[in-house]
Amino acid sequence: MSVMPCNLYGIGDNYHPQNAHVIPMLIRRFHEAKINNLPETTVWGTGTPRREFLFADDLAEAVVFLMENKDAKDVGEFINIGSGYDMPISEIVELIKETVGYEGKLVYDKTKPDGTMLKLMDVSKINALGWKAKTELKDGLKIAYRDFLEKYKNIRER
Repeated sequence: MSVMPCNLYGIGDNYHPQNAHVIPMLIRRFHEAKINNLPETTVWGTGTPRREFLFADDLAEAVVFLMENKDAKDVGEFINIGSGYDMPISEIVELIKETVGYEGKLVYDKTKPDGTMLKLMDVSKINALGWKAKTELKDGLKIAYRDFLEKYKNIRER
C-alpha cells in the first residue's frame, strides 16, 4: 500500500531562508524579525487559502500503525494520512507568530500568489481503521520552534 500525507512539519525540518516550506519558513522569518526588533514582517498572499498540516511524528506513528495492523486488502492501494482539519493560512500565521513571540505587525503581500485555495484530505478511511492524529497544531508548533532554536543557536541580531 502507499500512503499520501498532507503538508508536514516538525522536528528536523528544513528552515532554509529561501527553500523551506511554509511553517519552517515562517518560524525562521518571525524569529529573525523578533531578534532584530523589526516593526513588521511580510507574508506572501492574502492569507485566505486553507491548509491542513500534520506533525511529522504523527505521520510516522500512522505508518507504523498501518504496517503492524493492516495490509493492502484492508485499505486498498492508497490511503491518505492527515489531521483532517484545515484552517486559513492567516490563522496559521498568527499561531506561529504567537509561538515565536514576535510582536510586530504582519503585512500580507497580495501581489504574491496564494496557491491552491483549499488543500484538505479525506482521512475518514484511516480514522475508521483506528488511527487519528494526536498532535494539535499549536502544540506541534511549540515543538518545532524548540527544534529550530536548538539547531540555529547561531542566528543572532544582524
